[in-house]
Order: sequence, then structure tokens, then C-alpha cells
Amino acid sequence: MAAESNDLEATLKPFYQRASEAEERLARLEAALAGNKDSGEKELLKSVDELQSKPGDSKPEHVVEKQETMQVVMQLRAENEKLRYRIIHLVRALEDADSKLALK
Repeated sequence: MAAESNDLEATLKPFYQRASEAEERLARLEAALAGNKDSGEKELLKSVDELQSKPGDSKPEHVVEKQETMQVVMQLRAENEKLRYRIIHLVRALEDADSKLALK
């Protein structure tokens, strides 16, 4: 009985190690995502605000630049939502895998 327990522990050890490493990578990704979102979006919003603060400058270059900046902001927001969606599903998959390992 003790030998079977040791065999099971030895068999599951690599899985627990991989799960721990995956959780650590996920935590780093979430932290990086949160940091990048804040800094990148703030810079873009700052440039949009600068463009909006110049109402007298209705030159075509400024209008085009403002539209391009807004397009980039929208693309970044969409990308952030996609990444959040992926993270949610990765976390669920890890939790599911951990629960299956715990049941065995």
C-alpha cells in the first residue's frame, strides 16, 4: 500500500511541478498585461486629449492624426479584451486540471 502511494506521488510530481510553473507564468503575464495596459493606454489618451484641446486647429493633418490615434486606442482595447478572455480560460483550464489531479 505504501509502495503504491509512493508510486502515485512520483507519477504526479511532474504534473504538480508543471502546474506550479504554469501558475507562475500566468501570474507574470497578468502583471505584465496590467502594467502595459495602464502605461500604453494612458499615453494614447494623453495624445488624444492634446489633440482635443486644440479646437482652433482644424487642419486636415490634425484631424487625420486624431482619427488614427483613436483607431489605435480602439485596437488596443480590443486586444486587451481578447487577452483577458484568454487568461480567464487559461485559469479555468488550470483549475480544471488541478481538480482532476486532486481527484485521482
